[in-house]
Formats: sequence, structure tokens, C-alpha cells
Amino acid sequence: MAIAQSILPEFDHETAGTRKTLERVPDDKLDWKAHPKCNSIGWVAGHLAEIPGWVPDTLKKESFDIAPVGAEPYKLTKFTSRKQMLEVFDKNVAAAREAIASTSDADFMKPWSLLSGGKAMFTMPRIAVLRGFVMSHSIHHRAFLCSYLRMNNIPVPSLYGPSGDDA
Repeated sequence: MAIAQSILPEFDHETAGTRKTLERVPDDKLDWKAHPKCNSIGWVAGHLAEIPGWVPDTLKKESFDIAPVGAEPYKLTKFTSRKQMLEVFDKNVAAAREAIASTSDADFMKPWSLLSGGKAMFTMPRIAVLRGFVMSHSIHHRAFLCSYLRMNNIPVPSLYGPSGDDA
């Protein structure tokens, strides 16, 4: 079985769970923070909307520079509504899925680097970047978002089985 075919079911499952979580984000709580040092609900949800958008470049390019010399650094979009986040998320998931499906096993094994100012922060095979930097990263931030929803008495969706709100 090709790598793409083996990872797409997991990608589909995780992005479906992330979408269910994003659907619960209330527009009137986008600036809410659990603590002054924490990111807001809107920041976390927006980050989740953008992460799948990293997949096409990860699979088609050799690197990404978050702070290129002489150019603007990477910045997250400041989303103003759940609707906007979901539109971006859906577009990014579709493009990511297409990129995964069309990537050969050999291309999954090619190295990819995250750069800052032209210097490598890390280099890994593209498949490791997809699993860790994209999928696990999304799961990590989705967990924060679920915690933030719970703290605001917003029902948490079931992801790997019933949530406390399904019981």
C-alpha cells in the first residue's frame, strides 16, 4: 500500500474531528483567554484552520522560511468569524488531501526544512513533517480548543468516542 493511501484515512478522521470542534467556536468569544499568557480561542481556532494549508507546500517544496531575510515573516490570519475559519479550513483540507493523494512514496521520503532567516530549525522527511508538524500539531491545538470550549460551557464534540457532553 502506498504511503498516501495509508495516511489519508487518518488525515480524514482527524480533520473531520477538527471541523466538528471549529463548528462550536462562538463568534462572541474569539478574544477569550483562559489566562493572560494563553492564546485566545480565536487564535487557536484560526491556527487550526490554517495548519492544513501547510501541506501542499510541505509536499511540493524543499523548505519554508518563517522569517525570510528582507521579507515579511509568516503571520497567522486574524479571523473575525467562525464562518470565515470554516471556509479557510475546508479549502485548506481539500488542497491538503489532493496534495497527499498525489505524492509518491519517494517524494514523501525527501527532506523538508523549516527555516528562520535562512537557517534550518529542523529537517525531516516530508512524511515526518506531515505526521508531526501538521497532524499531531493539529491534534495538540484541538485539545486546547476543546479545553477552552469546556471552560466556556460550550459542548465539546465527540472525537474518539463520546465526550462528557454526549453522556
